[in-house]
Amino acid sequence: MSNIQEIAKYAQENAQKLGIKKFDIYGSTVDDTSVQVDQGEPKQVKASNRSGVTVRVWNEENTMGVTSTTDVDPKGLELALQTAYEASFFGVKENVPDFSPEATVPIEYTPKEKAPQAPVSELIEKLLVAEKELLAAHPAITGVPYNGLAQRDIDRFYLNSDGALRKESHSLASVYLYSKTEEEGKKPRSAGAYRVKENLADLDIAGCIKETADKTISHLHYEKIKTGKYQVVFSAEAFLSLLGAFSNLFNAQNILDNQSLSTTEDIGKEIASPLLSVYDDALHPANVGAESFDGEGTPTRQVKLIEKGVLTSFLHSAGTAKRLNAQPTGNASIGAKVSVGPNFYHVFGAGTPEKELSLETAENVILIDDLQALHAGVKALQGSFSLPFDGWLVNKGEKISVESATVAGDFLELLKSIVYVEKEAELTPGGVCPRIWVSELSITGE
Repeated sequence: MSNIQEIAKYAQENAQKLGIKKFDIYGSTVDDTSVQVDQGEPKQVKASNRSGVTVRVWNEENTMGVTSTTDVDPKGLELALQTAYEASFFGVKENVPDFSPEATVPIEYTPKEKAPQAPVSELIEKLLVAEKELLAAHPAITGVPYNGLAQRDIDRFYLNSDGALRKESHSLASVYLYSKTEEEGKKPRSAGAYRVKENLADLDIAGCIKETADKTISHLHYEKIKTGKYQVVFSAEAFLSLLGAFSNLFNAQNILDNQSLSTTEDIGKEIASPLLSVYDDALHPANVGAESFDGEGTPTRQVKLIEKGVLTSFLHSAGTAKRLNAQPTGNASIGAKVSVGPNFYHVFGAGTPEKELSLETAENVILIDDLQALHAGVKALQGSFSLPFDGWLVNKGEKISVESATVAGDFLELLKSIVYVEKEAELTPGGVCPRIWVSELSITGE
């Protein structure tokens, strides 16, 4: 993406030429390289460079038009401004989006430098070694059907006609491994792991290999389980995927659209066990791809969603904040309809549990590692879920893999029946979270 200052200058000049007084532009460039391997050979190498800008223009009657383009030279910008201006006369009349009141607030955050990208040959080599080590970890492991090693550079900016101008860049490197077993007379078993870091040099590929191997091997000895009520422990990833599936709870746009389990009156209500706190924290030190502003130029921040079980706030765009008399929270993405979404969850324990619980001493608890079929098994507006999972029946520290089973329940009831939040947190793609213990849920064995 060429110099942001230049884009701002072109935009101002073209807007003046077209008689446009009010506009804003959000843009990003993503430079991506990823590799996959299969049985000792490179399977796929992808390199892509995607850039795009979204231009919004308000006319004299204060209705708004929006257009997107991949073309950020002066000609492309002029065309985008012109198109958005023409579209503005057909824009909505009520709740017209506006600039974020915080688009020009200075940001304290110091952006990270981009990491130099490693050559593709190095990515392939590292991934081939990872595959080889996984295959050597146990005779039953016969393949690593899903794997990937990727590096990505991201540049993004926001500017508006009131003088807002923000930009930042960062780099990411990530690895994903998922191995599969085949044994005579037994069902194939599989498991995976993921790691992410600012650059390839610091990426913990060895840790990813070990976790994948350990999990896969632990599923080799599996048994059917009886249907019934069990105490359940969710892994970080499993709990966050449920939280994500029901994120309409905190989403101000969903609430205004009546597409949420919450209403505006629920702030201050106890919706979870007092042992649970949930923040949305884009700038959490563990968030490798941290963004310091959202699509409307609002600075991102720590938002306390649930504080000791109490629903404390919602995620807002500039528009929802205005309608609900709140502050924007830095969770908006720009477009014809501004959408709101979480940045990075930080889940942790609060208050004092009745007793410390441990998998070393607990009897007959189900440890859920990974939930599946979230798109199909979640009724986001009823709050109910019924999902197949990978996990273990744990008895005093001894783990037996569950052959196949489904967990079902009501998410709001689940939040209230949390009996323990472990201290040790784990980093997942969606946030930081410890294991979460729930007093009981229905488990259906096959």
